Amino acid sequence: MIRADEIPEKLTKMELLEMVKKEASSVHIKDVMDASVYLREDAKYMPPREQKEFIERFTRAFFNRIRDIKNDKNIYPGDVDTEKLAEFIGFLDEQLRRARSRPERCFQRIARIITIYVTFVREEPVHPVGTRFPGGLRVRRVGDVFYCPVKDRQISTPTALCRFCVSRQDPDVSGGHS
Repeated sequence: MIRADEIPEKLTKMELLEMVKKEASSVHIKDVMDASVYLREDAKYMPPREQKEFIERFTRAFFNRIRDIKNDKNIYPGDVDTEKLAEFIGFLDEQLRRARSRPERCFQRIARIITIYVTFVREEPVHPVGTRFPGGLRVRRVGDVFYCPVKDRQISTPTALCRFCVSRQDPDVSGGHS
């Protein structure tokens, strides 16, 4: 597992991609299924229709993203902001330490791999474009800019990844600003 205290001062996106690929190669379908058990527990208070869609969407996204990471042959030029990466990994490690069950640990481990990949290698939002939030609001992309409808409301939530996310607050959402 990539550790915050082992992040070199200089790290290219391609070097980080190789590290993330190595972690992704240890994720098996059983881990994804265990993570979906955690999602089911986490979503138990959602309306049944939304709950079903939420669990299916995240389970499919986890499976697809891990596969995408393992098979990624793209070239990503540039270096990683290693200070921000170390802070991000420290944050994710704390979430993993707090996990109380195997399903939650699987969820946290898979989410950790995926979010490092999308945030620092691909420079995309934590939630993929099209992710739906309550009220039908979605993460969207205009040109090279990603907009999130809830970023400003979630940025100070201690367990949220929003402060690390590349998206901006969607200016079309009430109360938002860019």
